[in-house]
Amino acid sequence: MINVFTAVVFGAIGLLLAVGGAQLVSLSGSPYYLAAGIVLMITAVLVVARRAEALWLHGLLILASLGWAVYEVGFDWWQLGTRGGLIVLLGLWLMLPAVRRPLVRPRRAEELGRPANVWPVAIPVLVSFAVAAYAMTIDPYDRAGSLPTDKVTQAPSYGGDVPDGEWHQYGRTPYGQRYSPLAEITTENVDKLKVAWTYQTGDVKLPDDVGETTYQVTPLKVADTLYLCTPHNWAIAVDAATGKEKWKFDPNAGLNPDRQHQTCRGVTYYADPAATAGAECATRVYLPTSDARLIALDAATGKVCESFADKGTLRLEAGMPYNPAGYYYSTSPPVIAAGKIIIGGAVNDNYSTKSQSGVIRAFDVNTGALVWNWDSANPVETAPIGPGETYTANSPNSWSVFSVDEQLGLVYVPLGNQVPDQIGIGRTASVEKYSSSIVALDVNTGADRWVRQTVHHDLWDMDVPAQPVLLDITTKDGTAVPALVGPTKQGDIYVLDRRTGQPILPISEIPAPGGAIEDDFTAPTQPITDLTFRPDRLEEKDMWGVTLIDQMMCRIAFRKLKYDGQYTPPSLEGTLVYPGNFGTFNWGSVAVDPERQVMFGMPTYLAFTSRLVPRDQVPPKEQSQKGSEQGLNRNDGAAYGVYMGPFLSPLGIPCQAPPWGTVAGADLRTGEIAYQHRNGTVMDMTPLPLPFKVGVPGIGGPMITKGGVVFLGAAVDNYLRAYDLTTGKELWKARLPAGGQATPMTYEQGGKQYLVMVAGGHGSVGTKPGDYVIAYTLSE
Repeated sequence: MINVFTAVVFGAIGLLLAVGGAQLVSLSGSPYYLAAGIVLMITAVLVVARRAEALWLHGLLILASLGWAVYEVGFDWWQLGTRGGLIVLLGLWLMLPAVRRPLVRPRRAEELGRPANVWPVAIPVLVSFAVAAYAMTIDPYDRAGSLPTDKVTQAPSYGGDVPDGEWHQYGRTPYGQRYSPLAEITTENVDKLKVAWTYQTGDVKLPDDVGETTYQVTPLKVADTLYLCTPHNWAIAVDAATGKEKWKFDPNAGLNPDRQHQTCRGVTYYADPAATAGAECATRVYLPTSDARLIALDAATGKVCESFADKGTLRLEAGMPYNPAGYYYSTSPPVIAAGKIIIGGAVNDNYSTKSQSGVIRAFDVNTGALVWNWDSANPVETAPIGPGETYTANSPNSWSVFSVDEQLGLVYVPLGNQVPDQIGIGRTASVEKYSSSIVALDVNTGADRWVRQTVHHDLWDMDVPAQPVLLDITTKDGTAVPALVGPTKQGDIYVLDRRTGQPILPISEIPAPGGAIEDDFTAPTQPITDLTFRPDRLEEKDMWGVTLIDQMMCRIAFRKLKYDGQYTPPSLEGTLVYPGNFGTFNWGSVAVDPERQVMFGMPTYLAFTSRLVPRDQVPPKEQSQKGSEQGLNRNDGAAYGVYMGPFLSPLGIPCQAPPWGTVAGADLRTGEIAYQHRNGTVMDMTPLPLPFKVGVPGIGGPMITKGGVVFLGAAVDNYLRAYDLTTGKELWKARLPAGGQATPMTYEQGGKQYLVMVAGGHGSVGTKPGDYVIAYTLSE
């Protein structure tokens, strides 16, 4: 009976591989799967015939598979294991005495009770184990090295007047460095961090929430108080020493199924220099909401400051040519400079060409009066629009965080593009100029001083997602140059003179693929920076899977997609987009050490696919459909809709081989990448809690301290980690009660340095939701 079962298993697996392998060969893919399928089916026949040759044939298949795997991927354990795992497991099954016993040579039929010799399979299995053991000791994708430890400057500029022990803005200061001068926590003692307090906000994910309900806030710390917001836009103040709640404000932003995001990355703090200390609303917290409001709150009490705008509320839909509910809101905190609060807004990707404007506006921080407006579709006219006037519909918007240099009088804005992201038909000259760029605006007038485009004629949603980071970089001759570091989705790091936008590290143009759809076009070249974390072009051998079968299916899918490398244009048959829409870098940006003039980031590698759908083939919208950036994006008003999503296997894991997530350090003076390591485990990605360090995707940002420690959550396993800034080595980790897709911060209170992490999960990456704010200190 067991030989029948064995034959059925071998035959079924062989048939699957043979059929899929034949399809793959017809697509000019690898012949291995077809050959392996045929061998397995022959083995099944031999097992039914009770022939010992089944063992010899399978042993040869193991050795051939091993040779093929090493030829394709070298000694990368994570790729060798998935190629050989199933074949070796089948070999182990054949080695069982109960399976071997019926297998004999015809001339030895009289010895039917004696199992066939095990060595034809055992030796290849042992060879495979030996190769696997060796592969586990090396990592061909690891880049080991060290960042320079010398302090380039003894008096770095942090930007803004922020006490060392506080955290006043999203990136601590207007420069967005995500760097703290605190040094109590060091590489030597970081492993002694323990939980000091935990606060739960009470704002949890609801059944009617959209998929991307996420907790991404970085709290602020001013004096003895932390200020934060929650996914449903509650504003909360807690005691910095104890985590005890001081006040809570609920703006009642409600739910809307058309929102693509339900999140809040932070609030903005302001102290009025002209106000009497302790007076009502002398200090304020400005709260952006998902129903397009900006609300001013008294930082001491949480009460609405009714002297601001319309009884404390500024309605951001004012001046918009179209205003469908749920299509426009601000997920990121505004910045304050020169008495103005400056804000952009998120426009739903690929919903409708009748979208709100991407206008950037500056309001009087005390009264809410409009001071200037910069609309990239009408960039010259920055004076406030009059009553009854509207901004340009569907101009490139900015949903991320701005940076400010008040001495230069500039605010730095990362820009996206217009709807639809994947179709460039009919774009205006201004859209072509400003889309997917970093723009420097005059703080006082809104006029643009310079623009640096990172993608020409963007057809891939490669909007600039990250807050630009400001620092002064010392050149070889000792001159300090005001610099801007701009991470991008495609993996490039722009290091620019922030006065002019000119490159400090070189930028060049390289040829890009053509082949756009009818009436559209592609840019013949695309920019690339000398400091770049772009991945290599994918090949069929880079496809991955838990087993040979799903790996083969990923190869078939890869061969069917249109792919000529990065910047392959969208198509009707389907295009592979790599890096994908998540980007190599996203809103978490990078952290810099302004003394050592180095950076730490979390390059992520996850391929996506996009497929254009002619308008007459776009199905009607379902009544229960919720907002999302994945699946069908309707692009109402455009000639095409688009199906988008990560490139996943039938088992729901990425089709391309890991690592999907890394950590890396680079020298900003030279552009040299010192190290890059896999980051994160599959602990929370699989049914079993397996702590395999594959290198998993992440979304969030890092934070550096003067003690030489980097803190980062972000990965899709629920951990907060500490790294050595110099080497990237993991020093410590703490298990989180939910996903840590936020950026940590640190502060000093009562003579202690605290580390704070928000754990609330991320809807798009599927991490565990929660409502936790956790503070750590060194154990006594």
